[in-house]
Amino acid sequence: MSSVLISGGSGLVGHRLTELLSARGYSVSWLSRSSTTQTSIPINTYKWNVEEQTIDPKSISEVDYIINLAGAGIADKRWTESRKKVILESRTNSVNLLRKTLAVTPNNVKAFISASAIGYYGERGDQSMNENDTPANDFLGNCCVEWERAVDEIDKLNIRTVKVRTGVVLSLEGGALPKMAQPIKLGLGAALGNGHQWMSWIHIDDLCNIYIKAIEDEQFSGAYNAVAPLPVTNAQLTKTLASVVHKPLWLPNPPAFILKLALGEMSSVILSSTKVSAEKLKNEGFQFQFPTIDIALKQLYS
Repeated sequence: MSSVLISGGSGLVGHRLTELLSARGYSVSWLSRSSTTQTSIPINTYKWNVEEQTIDPKSISEVDYIINLAGAGIADKRWTESRKKVILESRTNSVNLLRKTLAVTPNNVKAFISASAIGYYGERGDQSMNENDTPANDFLGNCCVEWERAVDEIDKLNIRTVKVRTGVVLSLEGGALPKMAQPIKLGLGAALGNGHQWMSWIHIDDLCNIYIKAIEDEQFSGAYNAVAPLPVTNAQLTKTLASVVHKPLWLPNPPAFILKLALGEMSSVILSSTKVSAEKLKNEGFQFQFPTIDIALKQLYS
């Protein structure tokens, strides 16, 4: 039985990934600031503290694969300069701590698989982005570059590395979808801004299965766009979601300038148009369970 260590295991993706890995017979352990975890799944927990750069070295010495999901929430708080520092350093410092530990601890780690984000590409209008395209020169783009650069240092330890550039994750348990659905369910839903901005999304189970394929397929290496093959505009997503939950859309769209006033720089998360290609994943044999927004939302709300 192979063993997997997850940092950020208690988060939305980490928790679901733990369930799916356990169901496939993997032994799963988490890195956590606490020695106890709130989960019904039997897992081992190893303590670490990214701020203090401390970690139990047994966490590294006893696992076959590391999945890194650690990082402060992008949309949890307004982007003050101090908050942006937390968002960046929570990602780079966690990877750096794992790299330093791998470098000095005898281990048999076969692959290091890390989250990244499609914020790497930034505002690109209708252009379809692939893994070879250049990053955006904005906060999220620069954050993803530094994040991935830290992961690339682990590649120098002769450990296979994979960077999972993740789109908008659809799940009923948290993330963006419940926040989008709430006003629609109240009859107050509307597309955001002009609604033309592309949203590259992915069902949480497809995302978790990408991580599992990255473990099991030794040819997986480098960056991958973890998005469904058919992105949608914000207006299309809003219309489909309203149809699935059987609610009408009648309000006018809130203008972009209102959202920018309310959210500041963080408004780019919902207003930027990022149309991202999943061709690399498809070409390497990954099969999506939920390739269209209609199929994904109907499954989630069934």
